[in-house]
Amino acid sequence: MRKQDKHDPWLEELEQGWAMVAGHPLFGYFSIFRERAEPGELSRDTWAVVEAHLPDGAYHAACCVAVDRFLRTTRLGSCPVPMAADLPAEDEVSLAERWRREGVPAELRPLGEADFVIGSEQVAIALDHATAFAQGVSRAASRALEIAGPARRADGPWDAALRWFISSYPLLGALATGMTVVAEADLARDWDIAIAAVNPEMGEIYVNPLIRLDKEEWRFVLAHEMLHAALRHGDRTGGREPYLWNVACDYVVNGWLVEMAVGQMPEGLLYDASMKGMSAEGVYDLIAGDLRRLRRAGTLRGRGRGDVLDGSPRAPKNPVNLDEFYRNALSQGLIYHQDTGRGFVPAGLEAAIRALDQPPLPWDAQLARWFDEHVPAVEKRRSYARASRRQASTPHIPRPGWVRPEEVVRQATFGVVLDTSGSMDTRLLGKALGAIASYAIARDVPLARVVFCDAAPYDAGYLRVEEIAGRVRVRGRGGTVLQPGVNLLERAADFPPDGPILLITDGHCDTLRIRREHAFLLPPGKHLPFRARGPIFTMK
Repeated sequence: MRKQDKHDPWLEELEQGWAMVAGHPLFGYFSIFRERAEPGELSRDTWAVVEAHLPDGAYHAACCVAVDRFLRTTRLGSCPVPMAADLPAEDEVSLAERWRREGVPAELRPLGEADFVIGSEQVAIALDHATAFAQGVSRAASRALEIAGPARRADGPWDAALRWFISSYPLLGALATGMTVVAEADLARDWDIAIAAVNPEMGEIYVNPLIRLDKEEWRFVLAHEMLHAALRHGDRTGGREPYLWNVACDYVVNGWLVEMAVGQMPEGLLYDASMKGMSAEGVYDLIAGDLRRLRRAGTLRGRGRGDVLDGSPRAPKNPVNLDEFYRNALSQGLIYHQDTGRGFVPAGLEAAIRALDQPPLPWDAQLARWFDEHVPAVEKRRSYARASRRQASTPHIPRPGWVRPEEVVRQATFGVVLDTSGSMDTRLLGKALGAIASYAIARDVPLARVVFCDAAPYDAGYLRVEEIAGRVRVRGRGGTVLQPGVNLLERAADFPPDGPILLITDGHCDTLRIRREHAFLLPPGKHLPFRARGPIFTMK
């Protein structure tokens, strides 16, 4: 018969101990650093060994005293041997300096082998233990408050900063009433938030409670995030690179807050006095090619991460009501701020707030304006060459009739480069083509030069605008290449040299170079992989 494994009570107790540590909010994070020694590796008096870098034995003993002193307050488990009744109250550095001169007292010397492996090379793990421990302390404090009473919540300096806006700063006071500050260390760690970030759809500002800022700096941080949300910077990205757009908006918002002297800007934020008066779009164009500046760029969330979030760990609010709230809060706040003479408001910020009262045109209206500008209507003229009805009062007087120029295609047309790859949404594609056809017909433009593109271009020639949608076949291939289609139109002998081009794509395409007037039509939430020179219309 096969022998059964012997029951090991020591191992069972060890597993129970690890379970206690893993379940504790303060030490749970460190329970992943677990490794069991083989029998005979440690002496009988040695409890455990941890890898670390310590300078000498005196500092090692001082650290053990600090750890024992802290563990007495946590009441997690019990010490295997009697401990000294009174432990020195000095910090580790001071205690180590004194013991280097006087020696370590016998009752406070660590038992067994050194429980630190001095100078171990294995300790070079890319983990911030100090931050993890601080987060554990924050979790333990939150757990204690929950046990003491669910309604209790620690009031941080960010809460005082938010109340200051409500009571003392009319411009952002109404906005502050609708914002919620969420200060959770775990959330800040999971979302990689260095200082703060905002989710406009939730109306929430997430702050890292482990960051130490004074009240003036917290005012600046909260004002920064509130303006991001209220001015809808996340929704204005368009075809731009999202992080670079966030950086451009940071430069503008920080410049406004410095001009208005709202709080104190924390060290290291994006600010350049030479950009005063510039719009976010202008700043974006300026910094897009400045790689040196981009290497230094960092938002309140951190370097390489935008502080305007497009996702949330919580259920979103009603975005329609939220848009209305942001618009009304800033507009009414501006009126009250100016009426009471409460302070200076930069012209750029005032213009941005007033623009909120005039919601942006929908994409189809913007597209119609583009047609009006770049696809001129065919002008009719009167001519005696065509018979006209005579008026009953003067039947003997002939009058000219309305005629159109003969070569209509040469005088008013446009090109369409259409992405027909499998990633295109056929419903939105039909909606876009329907809008294009209606605008073209309204301007007496019967034909358009059409090129279909997926992996290769297909020249469909001139099509009646109302028939383009019926000719589209989404082929389901990947790797859309649009540049050959653009080249085909630009070199075509039967296409006017000044004819504009409309490109319809989902953004999964190559980098394009277009030498004439053009525009892009994209599905919602899609972006181009390059910086566009022509306007971008987003279907909704």
